[in-house]
Formats: sequence, C-alpha cells, structure tokens
Amino acid sequence: MSGNPVSLDEQALKTQFLNTFDQGVGRRQKHESADNQVSGKATYVDDRLILPGMLYLCPVLSEHAHARILSVDTDACYQVPGVVRVFSWQDVPGELDIGPLAPGDPLFAKDTVEYHGQVVLTVAAETQEAARAGALAAVIRYQPLDAVLDVEEALARELYVEAPHVQQRGDIAKALDTAPRRISGQFHIGGQEHFYLEGQIAVVQPGEDNQVQVWSSTQHPTEVQKLVASVLGVSMNKVTVDMRRMGGGFGGKETQAAGIACHAALAASLTGKPVKMRLSRRDDMRITGKRHPFFVRYDVGFTTEGILHGVHIDLAANCGYSLDLSGSICDRAMFHADNAYYLGDARITGYRCRTNLASNTAYRGFGGPQGMVAIEQIMDRIARECGLDPLVVRQRNFYGAPGRDMTHYGQQVTHNLAEVLASQLVDSARYAERRADIATFNRNNPVLKRGLAMTPVKFGISFTSSFLNQAGALILIYTDGTVQLNHGGTEMGQGLNTKVAQVVAQVLQIPLSAIQVTPASTGKVPNTSPTAASSGADLNGKAAEIAAQTLKQRLTDMLCGLHQCTAGEVVFHNGVVQVPGKHYAFAEVAALGWLNQVPLSATGFYKVPGIHYDRAAGKGSPFYYFSWGMACAEVLVDTLTGEYRLLRADILHDVGDSLNPALDIGQIEGGFIQGAGWLTTEELCWDKNGRLLTDGPMSYKIPAISDIPPDLSVNLLENHPNPQQTVFRSKAVGEPPFMLGIAVWCALQDAIASVAEYRLHPSLDAPATPERVLWGVMAMQEACNEPTR
Repeated sequence: MSGNPVSLDEQALKTQFLNTFDQGVGRRQKHESADNQVSGKATYVDDRLILPGMLYLCPVLSEHAHARILSVDTDACYQVPGVVRVFSWQDVPGELDIGPLAPGDPLFAKDTVEYHGQVVLTVAAETQEAARAGALAAVIRYQPLDAVLDVEEALARELYVEAPHVQQRGDIAKALDTAPRRISGQFHIGGQEHFYLEGQIAVVQPGEDNQVQVWSSTQHPTEVQKLVASVLGVSMNKVTVDMRRMGGGFGGKETQAAGIACHAALAASLTGKPVKMRLSRRDDMRITGKRHPFFVRYDVGFTTEGILHGVHIDLAANCGYSLDLSGSICDRAMFHADNAYYLGDARITGYRCRTNLASNTAYRGFGGPQGMVAIEQIMDRIARECGLDPLVVRQRNFYGAPGRDMTHYGQQVTHNLAEVLASQLVDSARYAERRADIATFNRNNPVLKRGLAMTPVKFGISFTSSFLNQAGALILIYTDGTVQLNHGGTEMGQGLNTKVAQVVAQVLQIPLSAIQVTPASTGKVPNTSPTAASSGADLNGKAAEIAAQTLKQRLTDMLCGLHQCTAGEVVFHNGVVQVPGKHYAFAEVAALGWLNQVPLSATGFYKVPGIHYDRAAGKGSPFYYFSWGMACAEVLVDTLTGEYRLLRADILHDVGDSLNPALDIGQIEGGFIQGAGWLTTEELCWDKNGRLLTDGPMSYKIPAISDIPPDLSVNLLENHPNPQQTVFRSKAVGEPPFMLGIAVWCALQDAIASVAEYRLHPSLDAPATPERVLWGVMAMQEACNEPTR
C-alpha cells in the first residue's frame, strides 16, 4: 500500500513513549498561522486569486439620516465604462429583510432611508475603480424627515427597538429611603468602532443548480448561509460558506458581515459571474454599527462605610435604527451592572432606544463593559463621598459569604475569586506604597497629577440566548497518521484554531504538526453558532475533544480485539500507542484502523448544560461560570491641557487551567489596551444631520504603540482550575480582559479628583478625551474656589 509510514523499531518507539509529551494543552504554543501572517503568506478573502470575469461591487449610500426616497436615476451609472449592472431592492428575488433576530434590516433601502450611510444601491463593474465611479454617478432625490439622533431624546419619547426590561430584587424604594447616605447622577458612555484591520468583504462564485460558494470574512458562517439563501430565494443546501481567517472581528462581523455577502451573492446570482464586495474604510465605518453608546442614570443608597444600601440604575442603550442584537446586548449590560459587587436591593432597567443611526451591534464584551462602567462610576463616587480609598469601597462591596453571594438576577456567585485576585495584586503591584507616593506627589505638584485605580472584573460566560450554546466538530484521521480538523468556530487572530488543535493533540497524543486545521465551512459542520461571547474555545474545543475521544475509543477497541487485552492496557502517549508486549506508532495504528474497517472520521457535538433565564421574571442562571480579573493602572495628567499618559499597568487574570498561556496573555494584553482605548481616545462624532465625522484613522483614534504603558505586567492566576466541566478545566479569555481597561478610566478620574483633594468626584463621560479631562479639572478647580455657604 503506497504512502505507508516508515516504522520505527520497537526500542525507538518505547523510548519515544517514555518521553514527555509537550504539544498538548497547557503548553505555550505559537499561533498556528503566525509564520504565514508575519511573512505575508496567510490568505485572507481579498488575497484569493481573481476569478475569470470577476465583477466588483460598490455601494451607493444615503446622504440623509431619515428621508423618503422620491426617485432613483441610474442612467448616468451606465455611462461609466466598465459598469455592468446597478442593483436595488427591486432585484431581490427572495426576502429583502436580513435582520438577524427580527425584521428591520432591509438589504437595500426601499421607500425610506433610516440612517446616513444606509445602502440604497450597489453598482457592479469590471474594476473597483469603475464601480466607485458608477456609484458616484447615481442620482437620488429625497424628502428629508425628522430624525432622532440623541439617545436622551429617544428615551424621553419612548422610542424603542424592543420593550424595556427590568431586573429587580427587594424593595428598592424602601432601601433608598432608609439609606444613611444617597447619591444620584447621570453620565454618557461612548460607543466604539471595531476598526478591524481587514474590513468587511465577501467573494461569491455562482455554480450550477442555483448553488453559490461564498468566501466571507464573518464570525457567523451559518448566519451568512441562511441569509444568502433567504435573499436569493433558495434553500440553505444551495449555499456553502467558507471562512479560513479574519483580519480581526471583535463582534463587528457577527451579524453585519452578512449584508456584504448577500449583496455579493445577489450580484453573482443575477449576472452569473463571480463577484467581490470589499468596502472602503470610510464606507465600512458609515454602513456598519458600533459598540452601543449608553446613557446611564443612577440613584444609590449606601452606608457611612461605603457599603451599598439600594441600587437603582437605568441603562439606556443607543441601538440605532433597528434591533440587530440590541436586546441581548442590553440584557448583558444589565447582567453585569453588578460587576463583582453585591448590590443588595436593586432595580436595573434596560432601555433599547431607537435612533436614526447605523444599527449598533456586537462588540467585545457585548454590553457587559457598559454595565460595569456604570457601577464602577458609582464605586468611585461613593469613595469620594465617604472620604475613603476607592479600593477599600470596592473590597467592602465584593460578593462574599452566603447572604451576599446572589446576583440581582438570581444566580449564585460560586468560585468567587475577587478577594484572591485583589490581595495578590495589592502585593505585587505595591498598591499601598504607590498610593502614598502619589498623594505626596500630587500635593507637591500643582500642574501634573498622578492617578491610581484598581478595578475588578467578573464576567459571565455563555451566550445569553441559550440555544446558541452549542458547537460541532469534524475530525478525519488518514492512514499516514495525519489528522484534518474542522470545527464550527472562526479564527480572527485570537488563536482559536491553535487551542482546538492542542485539544485534539492532547486527546490523541500526536504532535501539532500532524494536525491540519481546515477553514470553517458550512459544508462540514452545519448550523454553527457565532464565534462570540468568549465561547470559541469552550464550545468548539469541547466538541473537538468529544470527536477525538470517539476516534480514540474506536482505535482502542480495535487494538483490544487484535491483542486480546482490556481498554486500560491500551495507552496513547507522545505519538506512540502501547499495548501489552508491543508499541505502535500512531500512524501504524491509523493504517491498521483502515485495514480493519474502523471508521476514521467522527463528529463531536457539545452543548452547555444547566443554564437558563426566565425573562418574564428577570431571574435565572444565564451563565455557566464567571471569569475574574483585576487591573491596577497609574496615569499622569497635565492639568493645564488635559493631556495624559498611562504610566503603568499591573494585571492578574483568571483563565482557569490555561489551554495556552502564551495566547492567553496575548489576549489579555490586547483586550486591556482595546478597553482602555474605548474609554480614553476612541471618540465617535456625528454632525447634526447624522453623518459620521470620525470615519477614518485620521479622525478616529485607536490606541497606538505610544499608548502602551512602559511598565506592563500581565500574569495568570495560578492553581484555580475551572470547577465546571469545561475543556480541560480552562476558562474563556476573549472578552473578560477588555473590562480591565476600566482601571485606566478610573485612574484618570482619581487624578482629576486630586485637584479637589479627593473630596469631589469628576463623573467623567466616556471616553475621557483630553478635552473632557480638562473640563473635569476645571470643574474641580471651580468647585474648590467657590465660597463656603
């Protein structure tokens, strides 16, 4: 039989069997695509070879936030050389609406436009330049209508994409009325552009029998498959979606990649030619939604020791013009309005406000960061009111012993690591010593002020839509001992494929070099959930583990039959399989499997057990477990200009038993910086007509290398495996580190508060741009200069 592996002799196999296996879980393995990515060999959707006859699509976008379409004239488009066809809503053979959960997101605007940047037409041409020129030639007449661009106006007018939702425990009115002290206030939390390096893109090739092959930069291949089929008016088995890797996603490609794929598929289906749609950065930022901005109102009672005694928080999300995922996002903000603190009697209300902006969507943390910012603002303000160190107030309010271990929505907080993390980080970051040094520095420096903050993270892991907590995997073993692995997750740079491959390597005890991860494909693993909610490794790793265990058991059963031994006597280790009296190379066992007619392919399926949420009651256990973290940040502020620098950050984070410490630390570093960017430099601005002004890197400022603190220490919490039956007792690491960046925002407020000797709290809106920091300083100075009444 050709292709048989060369066998090692028995002694060599025995020696290899006795050596340590260092390719599986818990090991620092580099990203499986690292070499190809740094050398430019990694293939993204735009790198695919140009197909013969390929057409290029460019969108025509609305120039109004809300208007009636009076007429559309495309004659001039066809005068542009190379333009082949212009598409509108009238060309859609199937369903026009591509809303992910509920109707409200038309592929093309039909009679009215609902936001500035909505797609009205697409132009297909033989070159990208011709498509752009053709799009610019379209003439559309509008009748402007009243537009709502402000979340406070939408809230006052009760304009919602979904009804408000309430979570309540106890008698909040009584708790507030009887509280020794009480504060109330309001502030705004800004949105955030995903700013993935690879923009929205899709390539579609038509086939026979109305089939289409789609290459899409998407976090949710099944959603793309479903909606492409819906738009084309065909069944899902006619559509195959392939996704090898994304150049970043962060939630922006969970739902909103589907529209780009649908446009390309429509053009490909109607012209019979392959089509590529790659958005320019400006079009991408104008068309797609962002992280939800929030307007927060709070009324909080507390004791003189700073302990919460009644919490009432209103979280008003600016959802944009349609629902998208706003219901679940706002729910998660409500779930995380406690962060790591026992709220006592509480009422949390989530408002899903409708405005004439692009429909906001998933973003790393999925609403959780906004809820956490709300309670951290409250913690800092209580500290100022009580004259206490904010860390003391935080620690006094941590979840704790029975009676103080239940969330406001009824889930018990088990495996509570808040105090463990705090005590370790206080020591390693020298918090007390630095706090004293900063107080001295601030007293002696009238212009420059330093700030320090330590904030926790408690983040629930699971999709809040419980049916999404499932995954599948497909593993194939070939007779040369190599393995092909396919799973339902998508790789966007986070190292998911590497981790899942390590899981398979651990189960089968084979080197990573023997495992080839293939592109996520709806043709291999059907009905997948999106790679989101930090669930990629949890779900897909577990599905792959189950599939690998199935194959291992089949091979074990075969060897038991051949050698008349028990399953316990068959041991897989380090590429070798030991049976009584003999050692096989794994490749030999694979070849034996084929010769003995053992199925060498297997699927694995996993669903998360035991999670539920009664929406009507606002109660349940929507999360399988919690991930924890703690960050300490120090900043330096120039009170004359509002400019600031992040001097140092110390992070201790809980990942259970890490599947790959190197990748996990990379995720923590990146998440922290991205979170800090959201709360400091990344400001979204629209004009009075609803046009996005910050639509490119010249006006929208993501963190640069100079924003990385010169002293950055990141460590993983050791000796705390996940108590739940997750894949090898690991914990999710995609989203929880993002909220560590809140420490930077709190440190800025700490520095500003020092201007008033920590007696007042600045209550900054986020992001804390230098302008807002300066306004906060000026407010502190003005308050200090006011005469005593």
